[in-house]
Amino acid sequence: MSELVARFPQLAHTLAHVDLRVSETPVERWNVSGVSLLVKRDDRSAPLLGGNKVRALEYLLAGVGAGDTVLTVGATGSTHALAVAEYARSLGAECEVITWPQETNAVSRATSARLNAVARVTSAGSVASAYLIATVRRARRRVAWVPAGGSVALGALGHVNAALELVAQLRRDALPLPSTIVVPLGSGGTVAGMLVGFALAGATTRVVGVRVVPGIVANRWHVLRLARQTRRLLSQLAGGPLPALDATRLEIEQGAYGGAYGRETDDGRKAASALRSSGGPRLDGTYSAKALGVAMARARRAPDEDVLFWLTFDGRWLADDDVPNGESDG
Repeated sequence: MSELVARFPQLAHTLAHVDLRVSETPVERWNVSGVSLLVKRDDRSAPLLGGNKVRALEYLLAGVGAGDTVLTVGATGSTHALAVAEYARSLGAECEVITWPQETNAVSRATSARLNAVARVTSAGSVASAYLIATVRRARRRVAWVPAGGSVALGALGHVNAALELVAQLRRDALPLPSTIVVPLGSGGTVAGMLVGFALAGATTRVVGVRVVPGIVANRWHVLRLARQTRRLLSQLAGGPLPALDATRLEIEQGAYGGAYGRETDDGRKAASALRSSGGPRLDGTYSAKALGVAMARARRAPDEDVLFWLTFDGRWLADDDVPNGESDG
């Protein structure tokens, strides 16, 4: 049973859900280049393909089955699109993805290759044209639509559950909640859901979203708007009022972006390389490496203050020869 349903049992009847075998992900203590960090291993969220996206898909793919077509959009090499395609296929459905160009790196190219193997991919010249094509597809035939990043209120409920899960497992182990959680910020669903989840738990944790996309997409107004929509939807489904959001608990780190989505940064490369040298997993240069770099910098500045790095990427599907040695992942 999820922490969300344990807290609001009526959701078992009011919230449609498909079992994608998401399970509680471990919290570990890492030491990277002399920096001590807590890490939430959401890369281990599910056996088929882990990462943060599958948490949203348990709600967004509810009702999808054999013979259906799932449609989504995303940048070239989108891990969101790959997750949609893999899980749609696991349910017997087909998947169509409309993509737009981005700067590529080793892992985004590997992701794109894998996506082309499991989905019908149409390349568009821009974000606007991708959405136009998707709108025409949706008008012409019945499809199950999954928005970019899965970042709508329904999908964000998966990340509400993730925040509640973290609180429950730390309390179970008699460990204090970290004062700061550092997580990549793209389309916003993960961060928005966390804000709602921590408010439900009465936690005072600060959520630092490390922006990895243009500011027109990832900004304070957008994240808080999505968090409020998520809270409102949950209140309706749960049948009662919920604690208010505390907007002061959201911080957006602007300095790790690098100037373009998918563009690796020196700090991200160094953080990913240091982690690999310490025996840790590969990171993607688009999201996780940048967030780890920020988490390590914050932990260095305040060594007595526990910082938790939320690892959203799953690279288990990457063959060793898909990512050349010496390149960080994206």
